[in-house]
Amino acid sequence: MRTIFYISDGTALTAEAFGKAMLSMFPLKVVHKTLAFVDTIEKAELATRKINQAFEESGERPIIFHTFVSIDIKRVITESRGSCYDFLDYFVAPLSKELDMAAQPKTHRTHGIQENNDERENYDFRIDAVNYTLANDDGSNVSNYDEADIILLGVSRTGKTPTSLYLALHYGIKAANYPLTEDDNMENLQLPKVLKPHRHKIYGLTLDPQRLHEIRSKRREGSQYASMQQCRYELQEVEKMYRREAIPFLDSTRFSVEEIAAKILAETNLERHRF
Repeated sequence: MRTIFYISDGTALTAEAFGKAMLSMFPLKVVHKTLAFVDTIEKAELATRKINQAFEESGERPIIFHTFVSIDIKRVITESRGSCYDFLDYFVAPLSKELDMAAQPKTHRTHGIQENNDERENYDFRIDAVNYTLANDDGSNVSNYDEADIILLGVSRTGKTPTSLYLALHYGIKAANYPLTEDDNMENLQLPKVLKPHRHKIYGLTLDPQRLHEIRSKRREGSQYASMQQCRYELQEVEKMYRREAIPFLDSTRFSVEEIAAKILAETNLERHRF
């Protein structure tokens, strides 16, 4: 089995994003290892030993996705027994030519707090959004929905919380979420009164009944709450309400949280605060 290394003198998030996007096109099983903040020769030499050890144990060359500012540190890594890929090598020179401007590499620039006011503002947006989302999870605080950028709605265990947190952490979006339960009278389900003034901010989530049954069974196996009949009934009623109220919604069964967030952003045109 191939070992994949993501290595950087910063967070390694860029190397991970690039590497995983590339690997998604190949049907193979791999072991992922991330080595962040490799910002000295000593750390680079230690990383090289780990790469070489992975080669010796598996007999296959590890794949290395890396981004480095320091040429000296980069050289240590590329002299390892792994196969190295740095997408910046292929794009910086052509982009520099197009912009008629020399690149000025700087450690931690892509995922750090910079002196640039816009970047600092985006970082602040993300922190504020995460705090807001945590305080408004699962309908726990409905008094400040005026501040919400979006309110995710759905029955229990349809992915509202992870999607809300992903939107906040990655895009600086204040995402509240509200659960629909049996207390909302599923037999004649109406949009809860507390949500009506914020109807334009609501986005619904739904799920395949079988998948919801599996998720709920892990939490409360054998309960009425987790039964297939209950899952099918709740989803049927909430989807009727979505359509009746013209609330946009998404069946998230076959999507990752990243894909769910991206689809919501594409449909709602919410402003992203990301750097």
